[in-house]
Formats: sequence, C-alpha cells, structure tokens
Amino acid sequence: MPPSPAVPDVARVIQLAVAPVFLLSGVGVTLTVLTSRLSRIVDRARSLEGGLAGAPQAEQAGLHRELATLSRRAQLINRALTLSTTCALLVCFVIATLFIGAFLGLDLSGLIALLFVVAMLAFIGGLVSFLREIFLATANLRIGPR
Repeated sequence: MPPSPAVPDVARVIQLAVAPVFLLSGVGVTLTVLTSRLSRIVDRARSLEGGLAGAPQAEQAGLHRELATLSRRAQLINRALTLSTTCALLVCFVIATLFIGAFLGLDLSGLIALLFVVAMLAFIGGLVSFLREIFLATANLRIGPR
C-alpha cells in the first residue's frame, strides 16, 4: 500500500523539527546548571544569615558584603533562568508552529523565523547573565587563609 501524501509531509516536518529539539535539549541542560547554581547560592546565603546574629561586630560588615554579593549573583542567575526558560518556550512554539503550518497548509515561515530569532536572543541574554554571575563569583573568590 503506497503511503498517503500526508506521511511524507509529516516526515519532512519531523526532520525540520529535529534541530529545534536538539536546541531544546541543550537549553534544558543549561537550565539544570543554572538551577544548581541558584540552589548553592541560596544555601550559602542561608548559612551566612544564620551565623550573622552570633558573629562579632568586626565580622558582620564582611558578612553583609558577602550577602550583598550573593544577592546580586542570585538576581543574575534568576535572570538567566528566566531568559533561558523563555528560549525553551519559544523553541517549543517553533516546533508547534512547524506542525500547525504543515497540517493546515499555511506558510508560517515568517512567524517561525521570528520565534526562532527571539528564542536565540533570549538564550544569548541568558548566557550573558550567566557569564556575569560567573565573573561576580570569581571576582569575590577567596582561596586560602583570610
């Protein structure tokens, strides 16, 4: 039995959707890394806040500075998470739009291109925020005796 004309169309759409699916996988890994970093920042901040009340006055200023740095790092990671999640959602819309266009016989190439470009801009923004957080973390890194 010869395949119906719709089967090759669906196969072609699936082939077109493979690249965005791989991109989605990479964004997912990035989200995992960002979530892990945010968790470590929150744990460190809670630890410092717990020791703040009992700390000598001379050490409290340093603890407040470190807490301020952790707060800024958390903000940057939160921005990176938000932008990366936005990217993932837009890539999902790209995939859905590919299938909708194929099944309804519509030319949605302009919308697909726009969604993809906006997704890439969101991902770039997320990576820039992530890089800024890394710079902030390493700039305040203390190794060895204080």
